[in-house]
Amino acid sequence: MSYIDCFMAPVPRANMAAYEALARLSAKVVKEYGALSVMECWIDEAGPDAQTYHGTETRQSQVEYPSFVTAAGAGPDDTVVISYVAWPDKATRDTGMEKLTSDPRMQFGGQAPVFDGKRLTAAGFRPIPGLDEA
Repeated sequence: MSYIDCFMAPVPRANMAAYEALARLSAKVVKEYGALSVMECWIDEAGPDAQTYHGTETRQSQVEYPSFVTAAGAGPDDTVVISYVAWPDKATRDTGMEKLTSDPRMQFGGQAPVFDGKRLTAAGFRPIPGLDEA
């Protein structure tokens, strides 16, 4: 069964281009280690608000819904990125991530950080079976 890594982080708007360069490199390396696909997404700050995802009977005011900006801990100069990496299974993920985190291309000790890694939220997820058939 496939396995998905999901990440969310606040990124200073001034570092968006640097983040995108890092994301391209990371996607290339993670695919070398077995990932099937990688998706990185900037929040659409002018996009739909949370209440548009609810039916009229359950819709609340926008103020009553949490936001990705709040969940990411983004400040006024930050935007939010979410990403996912799809793996064929958890064993491939575990082996691939071990290789990725020790790969010399992914070591950035001498560079200024693109984002604050302590504010990264991440987790692994198991897809719900059968939804592709729905």
